[in-house]
Amino acid sequence: MAEVTYIYDASDKVLGRLASHVAKQLLSTVKAGNGARVIIVNAEKAVVSGKKTEVLRDYKSKRELNHPRKGPFFPRMPDRILKRTVRGMLPYQKSSSGRTALKNLRVEIGTPSNLSGDLPDNHEWGDSSSFDRGLPNSFVRLEEISKSLGADTTRFGGDE
Repeated sequence: MAEVTYIYDASDKVLGRLASHVAKQLLSTVKAGNGARVIIVNAEKAVVSGKKTEVLRDYKSKRELNHPRKGPFFPRMPDRILKRTVRGMLPYQKSSSGRTALKNLRVEIGTPSNLSGDLPDNHEWGDSSSFDRGLPNSFVRLEEISKSLGADTTRFGGDE
């Protein structure tokens, strides 16, 4: 039996809804024993709902919460922020199932070339209908949050 890899496109998806759906899926597959993998593409296009000034202030305060050399460290890149958000919804420190579930998650900035056309064998698009809603009235993209935190923006592909 081959393991299935689910692919989600984070473009115009609310960060919390996407993260909770992915965390639940990862945890249920680990507990079932098949350990399906999940890949999230276009992480920089995910959105955080709220006023721009408040969202940026919240992320800046998370980043500056502790000592810059001693940690705990909060990520600046959008793929790392999304993965950290999923980790917060898993029992990462309490059980090995949470750590195993996080190992089965891969988050990408942009879309890798092998996933842009036809999908490889054992890869399929994940069902986002349960959390796919329209954009909120006020929101900020993860790309903007990363830039405000001082991330290296040369890795962002932009709109090609």
